[in-house]
Amino acid sequence: MSIEKVRAYFRTYKMEERIQEFDVSSATVELAAAALSCRPERIAKTLSFGAADGPVLVVAAGDARIDNKKYKAQFGTKARMLSPQEAGTLVGHSVGGVCPFAVNEGVNVYLDESLKRFETVFPACGSSNSAIELTIEELEQYSGYEAWVDVCKGYGEDMN
Repeated sequence: MSIEKVRAYFRTYKMEERIQEFDVSSATVELAAAALSCRPERIAKTLSFGAADGPVLVVAAGDARIDNKKYKAQFGTKARMLSPQEAGTLVGHSVGGVCPFAVNEGVNVYLDESLKRFETVFPACGSSNSAIELTIEELEQYSGYEAWVDVCKGYGEDMN
């Protein structure tokens, strides 16, 4: 099970007890926000894309959407989401639980600028009913990210 891979990963940092599992689904931004009793934008959704050199994961705020022009400028290709089967096979996590932790070899992780406005965010932990609260610094540390990118739009529009 994918969550067990993530639990083992965080166990190496003595953090596995911070993983939260729910009796309800957290497979979408809205469901995760309800399960966590937080604003949807604080959900750190992990979007999986196909690219010439392997899968690309973009971790973005829950209220952000991919901007196709920015994505193409950053990665040199059109944004093409992985199918649920491709995500499970190539990334190592099923849709609804895709996260930047304990991913398969060759998966490149990027963090989107839309996350930087929060002190903490809630990424999934490999299942459709799990999450962990991390500071932005912890997300950087544990995600194995390549770089910060600016490939989203539409976020923070109703924030002060």
